[in-house]
Amino acid sequence: MPSESIYIGLISGTSLDGVDAVAVDFSADQVNLLASHLEPYSIHLQEALRSLCLPGENEIDRLGELDRQVAKTFANACHALLDKAGLQYKQIIAIGSHGQTIRHRPYAKHPFTLQIGDPNTLTELTGITTVADFRRRDMAAGGQGAPLVPALHQALFQHPEQKRIILNLGGIANITCLPSEKDNLVIGYDTGPANTLLDRWIKQHLAVDLDHKGEWARSGKVLDTLLQELLADTYFNQPPPKSTGSEYFNLDWLGKKLAQINYAAEDVQATLLELTAVSIAQAIIREDYSESEILVCGGGVHNAYLLERLNTQLPDSTIHPTSEYGVNPDWVEAITFAWLAKRTLAGLNGNLCSVTGAVRDVVLGGIYPSSL
Repeated sequence: MPSESIYIGLISGTSLDGVDAVAVDFSADQVNLLASHLEPYSIHLQEALRSLCLPGENEIDRLGELDRQVAKTFANACHALLDKAGLQYKQIIAIGSHGQTIRHRPYAKHPFTLQIGDPNTLTELTGITTVADFRRRDMAAGGQGAPLVPALHQALFQHPEQKRIILNLGGIANITCLPSEKDNLVIGYDTGPANTLLDRWIKQHLAVDLDHKGEWARSGKVLDTLLQELLADTYFNQPPPKSTGSEYFNLDWLGKKLAQINYAAEDVQATLLELTAVSIAQAIIREDYSESEILVCGGGVHNAYLLERLNTQLPDSTIHPTSEYGVNPDWVEAITFAWLAKRTLAGLNGNLCSVTGAVRDVVLGGIYPSSL
């Protein structure tokens, strides 16, 4: 008989570098990470996805083909993960697949969000029941469709006596404000860019994928005029619920701010890092959590200079990685979608309407059963 507790979580974020895959055992309501794997996208697939993330020609045909290609990469991630974990396919209850976000338009006249990575193909290639398309049900209920991780943050990290912030430093930064008492509302939202602008700026100028430990940003100086111009964007002062993505915060957005100034590339990198630190700090101060414990997850946890600047902006906070509480910070988002698949199959809500702005908490995602 298969285990009643092992799920796979899959997600590819705004970095478009590949698929994060985890196998998680939820026995006795604990989160036990059995194995993790990063399945890289090919250079060709990365370029095709970046092109599709912006308006262009022949979008429907390109989307249809990439939907299948991404699903095949997600399936490869599952195969590699199970080999690494020494698990059999029949031991997995379900896959929770976030997919690859191509558009996120919560402020459109008819709001929508779109993630690709065809779950029908994923189920056929793995023989495992797949739960996918998590965001659109929340949006149908009047929500932003994001962020969805705060529900797991609450389950894992809420403390009965201590206020906490969970800070996810992915391509976009988002915060979850966990009050000390469970009868108080949890709120959370995207504060603005985290790694997406930093990664794309260094890729453009140094042809590397990321700024290791923030050392290139550290070598530059903050351009105060540019920083204030960036912070003047209306998104930063917009009240929650709110969410955003690389469709908004991208190099085109930055280029409009750079058009009238002279700059050194490393100074722009320093300014972008400061933008991330300041916009996060402003949000935390605005929510009256500036003296709370901050638990950090996501790829930005490895950016030592960014964490230093956050400490400077929030001197009364204590900042730790989630690993200090037993959860690997690199895999929290992928774990979330394994957990959401479990919730969906149990008929339980996966969103928090206090976070997304939905009119009610709803069961998320569609179920694509395996016939094996």
